[in-house]
Order: sequence, then structure tokens, then C-alpha cells
Amino acid sequence: MPKIQNPKSKIQNRDVFVIGTASLDTLHLSNGQMSHAAGGAGLYTALAAHCVGVRAGLFAPKPDPLPEPLQPVDALLQWVGPIISPHDLPWLEIEHHGGGRATLIHASWGAEAQLTPQIMPSAVTQAHIIHIAALSTAERQLDFLKMLDLRRSAVGGRRSLISVGTYGRLVYGDTERVCQLFEQADLFFMNENEAKGLFGSVERVRTRPGALLFVTLDAEGALVIEGQQTTHVPGHPATELDPTGAGDTFCGATLAGLARGQSPVAAARQAMKLAVQTVQSVGPDALLGQ
Repeated sequence: MPKIQNPKSKIQNRDVFVIGTASLDTLHLSNGQMSHAAGGAGLYTALAAHCVGVRAGLFAPKPDPLPEPLQPVDALLQWVGPIISPHDLPWLEIEHHGGGRATLIHASWGAEAQLTPQIMPSAVTQAHIIHIAALSTAERQLDFLKMLDLRRSAVGGRRSLISVGTYGRLVYGDTERVCQLFEQADLFFMNENEAKGLFGSVERVRTRPGALLFVTLDAEGALVIEGQQTTHVPGHPATELDPTGAGDTFCGATLAGLARGQSPVAAARQAMKLAVQTVQSVGPDALLGQ
């Protein structure tokens, strides 16, 4: 059993809790600049939720000692998870080409395998919204979703909403399990390419009654899909510097808006503004107030 940092009294009553990873990334920007920055879908999502004004938690492997790029994160989020060596952090190397296009050069999921439903703090289920960020496999996401369903049924009372995110390799390589996630989650986030891979076209996407789907369209904005109804939320002009994490920023900010009682469309409009700020800065600098 890995050592886990779990100050239970401090992680109760989070408004949004994210299950995912933090990473240290190498970014080759389209202007020729190279940068090393904090990253990870879980990290971007939780930071964005915090920026919108809700209490946010992150259940992710946590290095001890914390590398310098991750130290500001620990001051803003309630970060709990298995304690790992900094050498075991996930990492990505990404080359950006402009216009939102990018190539993943190298990647390592590091100690993500230590993040299991069995060691998930019980207080995670007390959050208003629990988001399962993209992990190495859809199967791992399903394991968390099943455990969350069991736990929230056992505690009774207010029912947490479960949100899920995905990415292209899972959609095209494990379509069946991603479909299961989509069918079981209360909220789901994907981009246009992933929607085409899962449904054939964005126009064919529908959700079951009571479920919500958010589809990001790069500079064109996003779609909010509720059952048979689709609403387009326009994007905002941006001078792209680093689009890393823009979709996860949109996700976290949208979840925060929902947790604060906003309508899905209003939450998405607010989230689009924060996503633009992320694109115009390096890594999560805009979310860290840097």
C-alpha cells in the first residue's frame, strides 16, 4: 500500500474534486521557444476550477519534495494522493505547430498506476462534482467511476455529479469503453475530433435525459449538448502562445460554474474566457496568476 497524504479534515466539502495527474512537461512552442512547465489534465482542470472561485481538490500522485514548478499548485489546491519520488512524475514532450495543432513527441505516465480507487479518500465523494480526468486507459477511468457510484450510493443524501474527460487515443483505440463512460457519466467533455471518432459527426451527438456533453471546437468555441438540444457558445479571439491544457481549463472552469449554480451555457461562456487566457500564456501560468 503506497503512502498517501490524506488530511481528511482538510478535504471535506470541496466543491469540485478532480481525479487525475500532474506532470512536468517540455513544450516546443510554435514561436521556436522551448519551455518546461507544470502540466497534466488533472492539474489544469483543478486549477481552472479554483480560478473561477470554488474550492478545488486534486487526487493525484504527489511528489516529495515538490519540484519548483509544482510548488504554487500545492498552495492553491487541496492536493492528496500517493506520495512518490519526483523522478516518478508523469511527463510529456509536446511540439506545437500553431493553430491548435500539436505533436506528442514523448510521454510517460510515471506513477499514475499508484492512483487506484482502493486508496481514494472517502471524502472525495463529498464534493459537489467529481471529475475523472483523462488517464492512461479508459478501463482505469471506468474503475474509478464504478467505485464512485458505489460510494455515493452507500453514503446516501446529496448525490455528487460525476464528470469524465477523454482524449483522442482512447476514443479511437478503446471506443467501447469510452462509450461506456459517456453513457454512465453525468457530465462529459471532449473535443470535436473525439466527438467525430465516437459518433461519426458532431451533429449526431445526443445525450440521455439529464446528462450533459461539452464539445470544444478550438477557436470556434464549444457546444453544450443537453439531450436533443445543442447550443453553440462562441469562442474569443486569442493570440496563441501555448494551447496546452486549454480544453482541460475549459472543463474545470465549466464545472466550477455549474458548482456555483450557473446554467450549463452560462458556465461554458465563462469557461471560454479562461481557456483563452491559458492559450495566451505558457503552461498553467494564467491559472497560477503568473
